[in-house]
Amino acid sequence: MERPAWAPQGIDISVPSVSRIYDYYLGGSHNFEVDREAARKAMEFMPGLPKIMQANRAFMRRAVRYAVQEGVTQFLDIGSGIPTFGNVHEVAQAADSEARVVYVDHDPVAVAHSRAVLEGDDRTAVLAADLRKPREILAHPEVGGLLDLDRPVALLLVAVLHFVEDADDPRRAVAELRDALAPGSLLIVTHAAYEGIPLPAERAAGTVDVYKNIRQPLIMRSRDEIARFFEGYEMAEPGLVPMADWRPENAPADEDPYAFSGYAGVGRKA
Repeated sequence: MERPAWAPQGIDISVPSVSRIYDYYLGGSHNFEVDREAARKAMEFMPGLPKIMQANRAFMRRAVRYAVQEGVTQFLDIGSGIPTFGNVHEVAQAADSEARVVYVDHDPVAVAHSRAVLEGDDRTAVLAADLRKPREILAHPEVGGLLDLDRPVALLLVAVLHFVEDADDPRRAVAELRDALAPGSLLIVTHAAYEGIPLPAERAAGTVDVYKNIRQPLIMRSRDEIARFFEGYEMAEPGLVPMADWRPENAPADEDPYAFSGYAGVGRKA
């Protein structure tokens, strides 16, 4: 198997990665044949997966602009993936040139590619770390160097919590991050759910099985389970809603039905 020039040394290019599969859905070029194969298999069950990813990215951009409007110009994006057009720092810095962003991912391809894209931007940083170890993220010198945790921070957990199994206690990780953030901080979340997918759950479960088979389990949670990640936050209007319904810029009626899959919400720490 040919190793592309951009692939960091030491990574196993025979194993699919969720961030590279996501990159493929969005039409990116930083993925390998194993990733494309897994993505195509998942799309056999759920052909609207690229549309779901586009709706997810569109929500993220709206939420980042909302954060800046609310006076929050520091961003901690955990599970940030491979940078594609319209990433957090681009949206945030277009709204406020002083905005600062720290990207965190545990996929070496995502980290290496993010570093290449962001070279020379002293208002952004990228670190290799895992959401399941929030203390390591918070104690990292890049975080302390770029973000002032005594001031509000927007914490993005976009399309990442559904890759953390209950056994790894994602709620504890989210609570630890919340407790470290200043009052007025925002939590920005999207999460996969069977609710809203325009397919029978049994068919959608085929996609979940594909992720299980590549040892990257996709955990579908109910709206109530997702809402519990927002404990200690007051929900911003319109609350926890399908992604396309969160402060849409266009009439949601124009949206593809897949854009209403899963949930999105923004909470403010009291």
